Amino acid sequence: MSLSLFEPPVQRWFSAVFDAPTAAQAQGWQAIANGDSTLILAPTGSGKTLAAFLWCLNRLMFQPVPGERERCRVLYVSPLKALSNDIHKNLEEPLAGIREALRRSLKQDVEVRAEVRTGDTPAARRQAIAKRPPHILVTTPESLYLLLTSASGRRMRMRARAWACC
Repeated sequence: MSLSLFEPPVQRWFSAVFDAPTAAQAQGWQAIANGDSTLILAPTGSGKTLAAFLWCLNRLMFQPVPGERERCRVLYVSPLKALSNDIHKNLEEPLAGIREALRRSLKQDVEVRAEVRTGDTPAARRQAIAKRPPHILVTTPESLYLLLTSASGRRMRMRARAWACC
């Protein structure tokens, strides 16, 4: 079963929230776990975004924490800033649920921070992101370009595995 690829707290959270993985998740997780470049082509609502984010959360929560300046480990590029609204359902809820499962079962907590940076992000927030990089950065192609070509972006030294969702 594809859930066996995940740490027990992640398995417990998923099983408590969902009846079973979707076809997109079940087929995608093994390739993602292998580190293969993976394209999941499926209709809206099929669980593609959660497939990628759940594996990322599994890795982020159960691997050694890198130094503060190297914490941006996941880069999610969304073609439209409106899609960042999906982030709550596919990232924040699983993150909170898995953290709670960790606290209950292992009596430990792991902070994984996520930020959304678009053209509408205020300058003060952009500066805060550059000073204290999140573990997961959600952005648009335009904002990614500005981030990578700016001086503060270069200082951020992102070491991210890129995920794109259309």
